[in-house]
This record gives sequence, structure tokens and C-alpha cells, in this order.
Amino acid sequence: MPVAFIVTLHVKPGQEDTFLRLLTPVLDAMRHEATFVNAVLHRDPEDPTRFMLYETWADLDDVVEVQLKRAYRRAYHEALPALLRVERGIGVWQPVRADVAPAAQDADQPSARIL
Repeated sequence: MPVAFIVTLHVKPGQEDTFLRLLTPVLDAMRHEATFVNAVLHRDPEDPTRFMLYETWADLDDVVEVQLKRAYRRAYHEALPALLRVERGIGVWQPVRADVAPAAQDADQPSARIL
């Protein structure tokens, strides 16, 4: 059963570039994991220090037992206390449906699917 995480991050002013420099290699590495589905990083247009990360994974147990312990996450996780104004918020959701624009998907895939 797929699982989605919504992570909100309030970065200290002036630390945005450092935050992105540490997060980028994590996102780059995640896409190669077998249980990874997708991730989208968002930035609040009204508050450039506020970020939201949406991640979907195929298996919650794999995320908790394996993915969160990957070595490529270490520098990012260790730096968070110094980079964030408040502790990150993490919400766990169960995806029900995914919609993708026809141009952004394979021709053989439907534009909406029930998960």
C-alpha cells in the first residue's frame, strides 16, 4: 500500500541555500530507491523560508526501517536542528488517487488511477 509524507520545513532566514544544498543530493538519491514513487519540493511564494516536501513511497515499513537510515540522508538530518526555526512537521497520508497530465506520462498509462 503506498504512503505519502507531507513534510513542512520552516528554515531560518538566510539558511535557504544551505538547506537546499543539503536536501538536493537526498532527493537525487531517493529517486533510485526501489520503493520510491515520487517527490515534489514546494516553496511558499509568500514566505521563501517555508518549504513543503511531498513524497510518495510504495511501502511504509521500508521507509521507516530502511530509507530513513540511508547514509545519503545523514548530513541533511544532522544539519536540520541548526537550519530550522521550528521542528519539521511530518504528516503521513494514504494516497487514494493520482492524476497526471497526459503529456507527462507514458501513452499506455491512464491519466488517473486509483491507488
